[in-house]
Amino acid sequence: MRRLLMLTAALGFLASPVLAHCDSMDGPVVQDAQHALETQDVTPTLKWVTAKDEDKIRSAFDMTLAVRDESNAAKALADRYFFETLVRVHRASEGEAFTGLKPTGSVEPAIAAADQALDDGNVAPLADELASAIRHGVEERFAVAYEKRQTAEDTVEQGRAYVDAYVQFTHFANETDHLAEAGAAH
Repeated sequence: MRRLLMLTAALGFLASPVLAHCDSMDGPVVQDAQHALETQDVTPTLKWVTAKDEDKIRSAFDMTLAVRDESNAAKALADRYFFETLVRVHRASEGEAFTGLKPTGSVEPAIAAADQALDDGNVAPLADELASAIRHGVEERFAVAYEKRQTAEDTVEQGRAYVDAYVQFTHFANETDHLAEAGAAH
């Protein structure tokens, strides 16, 4: 998991659709939808949508409940309809497109670890892993840039190789600083 966390931290400093987990079958939106269907209470899902979209979710929930007892196939189809509707409306409220539900296990490791920290009430393991990943990312990019700097003036090709490494190193540092200063974009 450590390597995956490092990769996620190194490549995913800014929120993006790639890092979304609200559209995963094991993400928190679908988990709340499953709980709502089990208890026949839509309330746990409403936090994922805006007040103006609440009626859409209530309607989809009511339609789902109305048909899910007809057969196993009806239940599977109705549940899927509710999950997709809830996630689609939630994603739209974030200004993101809905590209379908992702399978169980598709949540990025760092996001799963963040969810686990919230479940456990302990952020220390996650913070330590992320700090280590950032340190590794800075050190790795520094080493490459520093090495290439030593021969940057020898040839144009070596100079370009240095510039590429320099850009990777400085942009990583800059994005890390922006993230620490302002937080992740939604």
